[in-house]
Order: sequence, then structure tokens, then C-alpha cells
Amino acid sequence: MTSTLLNQFNAVITAKWPSTQIEESYDSLTQRELFELAYHTCNSVKMRSILIKLTPSENKSGSKAVFYSNTKKFINIEAFENTLRITKYYPEGSTGDKLKTEIHPKLKTRKSKFASKDIAMKTDLLKTILVERKLDECSNFVVLKDINRKVYFAIGDARESAAVVPMFMEAEGASLVQLALNKWMSTVQTFDQEKPFPTNSVTGLLKNLVQIKKWVLNLISTNLDK
Repeated sequence: MTSTLLNQFNAVITAKWPSTQIEESYDSLTQRELFELAYHTCNSVKMRSILIKLTPSENKSGSKAVFYSNTKKFINIEAFENTLRITKYYPEGSTGDKLKTEIHPKLKTRKSKFASKDIAMKTDLLKTILVERKLDECSNFVVLKDINRKVYFAIGDARESAAVVPMFMEAEGASLVQLALNKWMSTVQTFDQEKPFPTNSVTGLLKNLVQIKKWVLNLISTNLDK
């Protein structure tokens, strides 16, 4: 399903809105590792992911993500061959200062801390950020009232991705998260899979997804920032 917001971003926002931009080199990290760290660092419960495009890990560039915030600002994350670029677009009368004063310093710190962690923790962090992305993907499908089949599989992907991550499954509250995801999978399974997600279920699922996302974001940040 086409997102009007994404179409507006591509056609108008990137060409006409004021913006602030930063770049960060990969150094000892792979392109995918820094991209995932940037995705998490730019993300929050106030952010909606309206695009995520990942290239195969052997590619040197091409991954891209676009966030839209409740303050009507956009963040575009792009992986190029030698650098990661983050651009924040904002309406006239607003600013994108936090990209330089908060997000970029935090990303630099996290890049350094991630590089110093052992392989097991790196793997757990990246796999949990995958869960974060799957939750965002599901939320976007629900907001767009995309077909139930996409919502069902997005919830399932988040649940199954989490189930193989020790850091996730051993955390306090993990069982409640899995129960909530199971409940919604069972509910969505009863819907006609090729019809749009029902309007009367949007608020309930989005509320649950936001609660789970908040828990996941905190889990990642706590372990990443140690």
C-alpha cells in the first residue's frame, strides 16, 4: 500500500524543506552495524518508521530508513560506501539542532562502545534492533490499514526474531511481550487476510505495539550504553 506521507517526503520534503545533516564514518564497524545503531539512536516511541530498505550485507551502500516524528519532522538515514549520512528535515520556524547536539554525539559514543563489546553481545544487540524494526514495520502497516496478512506476518517476524535472542528472552518482562504478540497474532489470524486491517482494532494494536517498543528500546539502550 502506498504511503501518502512517504510520497510527500520523496516529492516535496527533500526538495523544499530546510534540513540539517551529519555524516559518520564506519571505522571498525561494518556498514550494517553502524546503520542499525543509527536506526536505534534516531528512533523513539514518538517516531514512526515510514520506510526501511536494507541491502545485502556484502553491499557497501544502499540501506535507507525514513522516520516521521509527532513534531512533523523527518529523519533520513542513508548508508553510502564510505560514510553514513543522517539528514533531518523540519518545517519553517522549527530547527533540526538535536541531530547535531544530541543524536550525533550519542551515535559516536555508541559506535565506540559497540566496537568494544564481545561477539555474543554484538549479535544480541543487532538481533534485538531487528525486533525493533519489525515492530515499527508492523505499526506502519496498521496506520496505513494495509492488508491483514502483512500485519500478521510482521507481528510473527517480531515474535520469532525475539525468541532466538538470549538478551531479549532473559530480560524481565520478555514473557509478557511474547504473550502480547501471540495474542495479536491469534486475533489477526481470524481476520480476512487479504482485506485492510480493521479500523476498530487500530487503536488497540498500536497501543500495545508502543508499549512493547518502549520496552525494547530501553532494553537495547541499557545494554548498548554499558
